[in-house]
Amino acid sequence: MELEKRLSKIVQESAGTWGVVVKELAVPQGICFEHQPDELFIAESVIKVPIMAAVYAACEQGKARIEDQLPLRKEDLVGGSGFLYALSPGLKLSIRDLVTLMIIQSDNTATNMLIDFVGKELIDQTMRELGMERSYYSRKVMIYPQDVTANNMITAGDVARMLEHIVSGSGFSRAARTEMIAIMNKQQVLNGLPSQLPSASNQDGLPGWELACKSGWDTGRQHDVGILFVEGRQFAIAALSQDVTPEAALHTLGLLGRAVYDYAVA
Repeated sequence: MELEKRLSKIVQESAGTWGVVVKELAVPQGICFEHQPDELFIAESVIKVPIMAAVYAACEQGKARIEDQLPLRKEDLVGGSGFLYALSPGLKLSIRDLVTLMIIQSDNTATNMLIDFVGKELIDQTMRELGMERSYYSRKVMIYPQDVTANNMITAGDVARMLEHIVSGSGFSRAARTEMIAIMNKQQVLNGLPSQLPSASNQDGLPGWELACKSGWDTGRQHDVGILFVEGRQFAIAALSQDVTPEAALHTLGLLGRAVYDYAVA
């Protein structure tokens, strides 16, 4: 198909190593493009999506309510993305607000607070239930010296299956799925998959879109994953990279997002 050819050309002409999966959801014979879907990549902040899912699973199991509050402790404060590390211990935030900060600002302090809340066992269980067969969670973020040296790892195939479960899987209530997508739709880092899409304000006359996504990056690695909603269609996109400069990777991510959009509206 034309989209598969276009995606293949984008990946082949890109620097670095890539794992890419694009799948149209809710369509039995929908497009499914795969490039190294089982290649393991260091997860970076993409691991925060299954952590979010584990939080909602805990709440649906009755272990807490999403409105319950958790106190910010001095030992929770870690640097990197986000701003909670700059606030005063003792502040209380709802679980929902912590999830929101973890996703839309990639707040590392919020992430570790939620990891402590749900625990590794439930994160592992949730990842399995989301179809993440090769991926695994190992440790909290921005902890130095590291108490666990193994990295959190993901594959593009696993991430695409996870996104599909979040959209339509049976493991969550409709309300939980809707809320998780709404939070991802507010991500503030938009320099990857959405970067070459038309204006979301629809001023250019092209069909509108939403992209519920989560990015992650570190030296030599740049990931972006999400669900593109356009023209009544849904596409899971998982794009992971390594051994590539940020500029080159972000350009490739933008091309991938635009290719899927153009296919959907053609």
